[in-house]
Amino acid sequence: MAVGNIFILMGVSSTGKTTIGTAISHQLNIKLIDGDDLHPRANIVKMGNGIPLDDADRLPWLERINDAAFSLEQKNEDGIIICSALKKHYRDLIRKGNKNITFIFLHGEFDLVLERMKQRKGHFMKTDMLKSQFDTLEIPQDDEKDVIFIDINASFEQVTENCRKIIQQKRLDLNS
Repeated sequence: MAVGNIFILMGVSSTGKTTIGTAISHQLNIKLIDGDDLHPRANIVKMGNGIPLDDADRLPWLERINDAAFSLEQKNEDGIIICSALKKHYRDLIRKGNKNITFIFLHGEFDLVLERMKQRKGHFMKTDMLKSQFDTLEIPQDDEKDVIFIDINASFEQVTENCRKIIQQKRLDLNS
């Protein structure tokens, strides 16, 4: 029996998660859920005021992401969920009770990501909060077999194509 395949585009802010996820969801005609839309109101206000979230703030957000992944799986839908998933504990919360999750870790050096962040308009994340995200980031280790690394130090088109190929192949593998 086929179940939905969930792809979590993860990484710190400004690594291209939303832009890449949007492009791929259109190319492959699969659902896209932006994890930023799942933050509770209090988190959005806090981040908008330049205050980094703590683990207690993130828990209800991660539960919503877990539920969204579960819903897609149960409806046999493939989907991309945008979520920073900075700590292993967060990724474990997203995995809990879900069978077909693949994390695609968009990563790059601080200076590259900072430059991209400075070019963004209309996002509630402030550039001075990027350091706190890098400080929080727990780079996935070998025991996280469901994480695929994608270096963002390439053109948008190349990074998008690398992610699309991974998603397309995983969808074939998981449904064969």
